[in-house]
Amino acid sequence: MAKWDNMLSMLWMLRYGRKLTAAQIADDLEISVRTVYRYIDALGASGVPIVAESGHDGGIHILDSFKETPLFFNPVELKALVDAFKFAQGAGYPYTEELESALKKVENGLHEEQRQDLSRQTSGLDVISTARPPSVIPVLRDLEQAAEDGRTVRIAYRKEHAEQDDEREVNPYGLAYDRNEWYAVAFCCRSQAVRTFRVDRIVRLEPTDARFDKPERFSASAYFRDKSEREREADGPLTVIRIEGDPDTLNAVCSHWHLRHYLTDRTDLEARFLLDVPTMNKYLPMYLVTFGTAIHIREPLELKRRIREMAYGIAKHYDDESD
Repeated sequence: MAKWDNMLSMLWMLRYGRKLTAAQIADDLEISVRTVYRYIDALGASGVPIVAESGHDGGIHILDSFKETPLFFNPVELKALVDAFKFAQGAGYPYTEELESALKKVENGLHEEQRQDLSRQTSGLDVISTARPPSVIPVLRDLEQAAEDGRTVRIAYRKEHAEQDDEREVNPYGLAYDRNEWYAVAFCCRSQAVRTFRVDRIVRLEPTDARFDKPERFSASAYFRDKSEREREADGPLTVIRIEGDPDTLNAVCSHWHLRHYLTDRTDLEARFLLDVPTMNKYLPMYLVTFGTAIHIREPLELKRRIREMAYGIAKHYDDESD
């Protein structure tokens, strides 16, 4: 059992003023008596009024003034909490203020040395926030609440480059954060189908009196994966695609909105995908040729041949032009 788990177990054993000897605690936790006394020192440093009395009627106990069992985090766990807050803030998480409040409660329970250590450990990571209109936060909250309550909402949605808003009623199933944007996955009552809506394009949202039942165990992320799967050109045959490159270039290849769903294996220098041949032939040559010589396609030979033909065609197009 980890140190912090053992310390918490000690507190539970000593709750309500119960008195135990170091030997009893050591035997129950399967640790040494010496370790028990180290834990006593650590608990005392954390502000727990723990007392070790010697003598015939002595023992270890906690003063009655101690009312709450504190949460114990090791330094890496504390760092992870702070870093997670930074990522949530950068993503525009709708409950960032509440998350910050909870984090401050945790930090207030630390002694000064722990706070200084935490500040030092978390000073090296920053998340650059994407600029979003302030209206996105309340819309995210309202959509999540509507999904929880099973309440239909009426939205005014403005598609990209559209001059007018499009009004419709939708049943929000869930939210997803993808490619630096928030999306609502909802059943559109007008089209009678599940659709995705970029939350920053919802200019108005109003609850209605209508109710709906959300599909059991619905997952927005699973919906996105299934949607990508449905957009394949055919059911098969499948082929393995091996692409080599430096880590940064492969990161760019693997982050493609459609291709990333077919990633099966990844190392620093190679990425492998499993994709049907018709989809590969239709989309990948045009996409992969943009990386030029920064990548090297190991297989399949058909994909290499198509990219070679495309590159030759581009070169010939400009060779035929007169200066």
